[in-house]
Amino acid sequence: MKRLYVFSIRSFVGPFLVTLAISMFILIMQFLWKYIDDLMGKGLDSLVILELLFYVSASLIPLALPLAILLSSIMTLGNLAENNELTALKGSGLSLFKILKPLSFMVVGIAIFTFYFANYVIPVANLKWHSLIFDIQNTKISAILTPGVYSKELDGYAIKVDKGDKNSFEGILIHDHTNPNEIKTIRAEKGKIYKSENGKYLFFELNKGYVVEELSPQAPSFTPNGKIHINNNSRPSRRSDFEKATYKIDLSGFSLKRSQDELFADKHEMLNVFQIYHEIDSVKISGRAIVANFLQSFKNDHPYFQAKEYKIDSINTVNLAAIDSLPSETIIFDKLSNFDQFQAINSAQVKLRRKNQNLNGQKEYLLGIERDINEYWIEFHRKFALTFTIIVLFFIGAPLGAIVRKGGFGAPVVIAALLFMIYFVLISIGDSLASSQVVSPFIGMWFASMILAPVAFILMRAAANDSPVFNKERWVKRMQRFNRKNESSIHHK
Repeated sequence: MKRLYVFSIRSFVGPFLVTLAISMFILIMQFLWKYIDDLMGKGLDSLVILELLFYVSASLIPLALPLAILLSSIMTLGNLAENNELTALKGSGLSLFKILKPLSFMVVGIAIFTFYFANYVIPVANLKWHSLIFDIQNTKISAILTPGVYSKELDGYAIKVDKGDKNSFEGILIHDHTNPNEIKTIRAEKGKIYKSENGKYLFFELNKGYVVEELSPQAPSFTPNGKIHINNNSRPSRRSDFEKATYKIDLSGFSLKRSQDELFADKHEMLNVFQIYHEIDSVKISGRAIVANFLQSFKNDHPYFQAKEYKIDSINTVNLAAIDSLPSETIIFDKLSNFDQFQAINSAQVKLRRKNQNLNGQKEYLLGIERDINEYWIEFHRKFALTFTIIVLFFIGAPLGAIVRKGGFGAPVVIAALLFMIYFVLISIGDSLASSQVVSPFIGMWFASMILAPVAFILMRAAANDSPVFNKERWVKRMQRFNRKNESSIHHK
């Protein structure tokens, strides 16, 4: 029995490691294709690229492991069945469950390791590679300048340099079109480029140059009879020379700004389950406090509650001078003049609009808190669902390998690819439904497992009993019986 366990594990480990490596390679290539524009042509050190790929590889393991488990389980049992080793083992009195026992323990161990890895390592890896790709996109700002070519990456500017690299350039020419009524041209023999610490501004440290400021041509003005009164085609300008100067450019229109949004959008993926639970409590407590403050301020703006608070504590809650200025008699609307009635109605409408705007703003804020909590719960359940899905996919792949009786990288790869596509579609549907709050995060994240678990049970039962998954004769008999019942019911009618 011990030899059987060692043989099963050795048969499984080889395909598992190979398929995991292939899956990781495909996913890393997909990542590189997505960020190829941000990585190419920036003179990055090879160690920086290796560091980025290292962190990305760690974050991609949860997606590569299910495919590796599925494919390796199909290949392992397919090889055993194709070589009649599975038949020999069953003939010796061993059931399929007994044969899969060592592999089952191994897969459960992999699943538990995956949970701890996803809980403690992947959040750090996500934070590291997001930060690194953000730095690559933003700190290599000089890469927008290509010698001999006008760069228009920055909105409102056309910049050209004759030669240079990194942060030092020669023959710098800057056309500033940010002011529509003025054309500004800056030329310098050489200079350096750097970015402010907050990332909002780009500075050019220029040496030996000049600035030309020229007003744009103005439209001429005409007299009532159609003749030109003043011709504004004159274009006054001025030139100033400098030995050293610093020119500042606003980076608010720079296209790479979008990466900052991506960085903060993934904050839920950078926490483990304990931190997520803590964050959910913090968001709920903060939300309740803000709602309580809003309700209190909303009530304090109403005359009834002002009077009620004044009755309780007139000194601390209300302006006594404002209370003393109130009329002593009850104001009846019908007895007011038309002007006063109009003023009263207009004042009430303004207050209602303001209250309506405040309520809508508070509603959007509460919806934002709800979406934030929902995203936290999605990431919370994702870590547990991944662990269970690995086990389910093993119990789908193993009986399928025993049923198809094919090993190697032929039929198992095709079957695994189709099944993994189904799995990926299911998790994508569940994630989308949970993110849009159509279903709860629990149902959304466990949706794939809920669908695939019964399939695993049916396949395991069929493979253990050596019965076909779909018995054609049984279905034909059922259809014939159903047709006879329909014919008899029609005949009686």
